Amino acid sequence: MTQKNIILERPDIKPILWDAFFNATDTQKPLVIFCHGYKGFKDWGAWDLVAEAFAKANLFFVKFNFSHNGGTMDQPIDFPDLEAFAENNYSKELEDLDDLIKFLQSTSNPFQAEINPNQLIIIGHSRGGGIATIKASEDKRITQLITWASVSDFGSRTATSGELEQWKKDGVKYVLNGRTKQQLPHNYQFYEDFKAHETRLNIEQAVKKLNIPHLIIHAKEDPSVKYSEAEDLHTWNPKSILFPIKKSDHVFGASHPWQDSTLPKPLKMVVQKSIEFIN
Repeated sequence: MTQKNIILERPDIKPILWDAFFNATDTQKPLVIFCHGYKGFKDWGAWDLVAEAFAKANLFFVKFNFSHNGGTMDQPIDFPDLEAFAENNYSKELEDLDDLIKFLQSTSNPFQAEINPNQLIIIGHSRGGGIATIKASEDKRITQLITWASVSDFGSRTATSGELEQWKKDGVKYVLNGRTKQQLPHNYQFYEDFKAHETRLNIEQAVKKLNIPHLIIHAKEDPSVKYSEAEDLHTWNPKSILFPIKKSDHVFGASHPWQDSTLPKPLKMVVQKSIEFIN
């Protein structure tokens, strides 16, 4: 069963748009929540095919848009709402993930009978891997963590570094989205929020606190987030499993839009390894 574009309304803050993929059996299944990365969205590329593969493995798979990722309820793909994008930050993404977990495990969720409340797996891609890691380190509900091409440090990313004086003076800086050719705005609040919560947003410290099963998957030739970041994560948590993907890229051979009806081979391997790890 596939339910797309379900709206999670929240008082006084932007709603969250989410999708559910599962076999409707009324038997409880492990809940898997997927967090997209920077300049990402739940409907990017082959993510629907990924979701279908997890559902076929009898997992309850949820993917969602972070509330300030630049999408809207009516137009969830790409970035029609640049004002929201400009106001995004790591703290908001952590709050989004927390609110989604609370809702999915509550009686308000119409699919609650399909979900095992004692098995919660978080998967994060790229920047979403950092968010997933921090959340997993501080939330006892999460029983397993999987990161795909995850960053190992928020402080060194372009969103939190660069010409700080100019950024502060202008109040905003722009990052080019190579695919859509949009100039994506980051308001200076992004940096201020990072500095205000720097201890919480330290991925190294979060990884060192983990005491749940932890799988790290990363392409050795990833041009966007270097493989050395995966090695760092593995070093900080020696109990983790590091699984390298050879001859692939940051999105494991996928692209947007993805017209094929099957997953690219590297991404298929990522999915298979993740499902094996969960089981």
